[in-house]
Amino acid sequence: MTRRSRRMRSVVAATAALTVALVASLAGCAPAGAPSGDVAVAIDRPPLAELTALDDPRSFEGPSTAMLADAAVEPVAAEPAQSLPVTITSRDLSGEVEVTVADTSRVVAIDLSGSLAATVWGLGFGDSLVGRDVSTTFPGAEDLPVVTGSGHTVNAEAIIALAPTLVITDGSIGPVDVVQQLRDVGIAVVFVDRSSSFDGAADLARQVAAVFGAPAAGEQLAERIAGEVDRTRVEIDRLAPDAASDRLRMVFLYLRGSAGVYYLFGSESGADELVSALDGVDVAGELGWEGMRPLTDEAMVAADPDLILVMTDGLASVGGVDGLLGDKPAIALTTAGQHRRIVDMADGQILSFGPRSAAVLDALARAIYAPEAGS
Repeated sequence: MTRRSRRMRSVVAATAALTVALVASLAGCAPAGAPSGDVAVAIDRPPLAELTALDDPRSFEGPSTAMLADAAVEPVAAEPAQSLPVTITSRDLSGEVEVTVADTSRVVAIDLSGSLAATVWGLGFGDSLVGRDVSTTFPGAEDLPVVTGSGHTVNAEAIIALAPTLVITDGSIGPVDVVQQLRDVGIAVVFVDRSSSFDGAADLARQVAAVFGAPAAGEQLAERIAGEVDRTRVEIDRLAPDAASDRLRMVFLYLRGSAGVYYLFGSESGADELVSALDGVDVAGELGWEGMRPLTDEAMVAADPDLILVMTDGLASVGGVDGLLGDKPAIALTTAGQHRRIVDMADGQILSFGPRSAAVLDALARAIYAPEAGS
């Protein structure tokens, strides 16, 4: 493993641990059911390439909600070819462990954002899923038994009761030692590397496919993700202002009002990837913020964003835009606050880098650059 890889893993692990601690502290402040946004009804709307962008996105006033046109995850194959058993290097947070996977008939794929289950589904192995985390809410998976609590903590007993032959995770939910202990009852447990990025979504497809003994399906899904993201970014380039000086300054805020949690998301949190792909100015990167940090009045004023990205349930937890601006006067002082320029998207979608990456970008671009065209 290279020095850069070790550093990235340590940053991801630290960020994941902080995220788990944050979300775990919020147990009970939101229902354990599906987050808003993943609905089975597809929205009929024109392609992104046909939209007319705002003349001046900086002067637009009012909040917008980004919604996927179709929340479904489309598999790349109906019955992907498999070759089992396979021996996989599990990247446990404590080190690398060789794990032999001989049976993928009953699978639990769990992580903080629901990306792993979506990837399994996208590969064509959705029928093997027997349980889900609370963030896995896409159509077809919503009726699976939930094996994580409202604080995204793993319920080992619930997993064992499902008699899975394989558990796939990335260490972003825990306690991690509980997940590892599932091996003691004979369950194959594989930890994969996950980066909160579009390249990471493609790599995750290859890693999960390798666990299933289906590398061809993994390459197919990875290429689809990358191709769709690239095409969507070209369309976003057409909508965004040409001059760098005219581009929107964006920040991502994590909000949980009932628990008094307000955090800024910086580099390597995934928020930076979103802002860059949306042709915005990454204020967090500009100011050198890394991971997640508590929101302070000083930081908000220094950032002075034109637009703020948030999760839908998070915004609701602080009483909507009015509640946010009332509770945090420093946000009200920013350009985004003065214009009420808040863009929200469902909690289980906005940072869920996976098979729907391009669709997430598409939805956000509409809300940012062509909000008057409707969702």
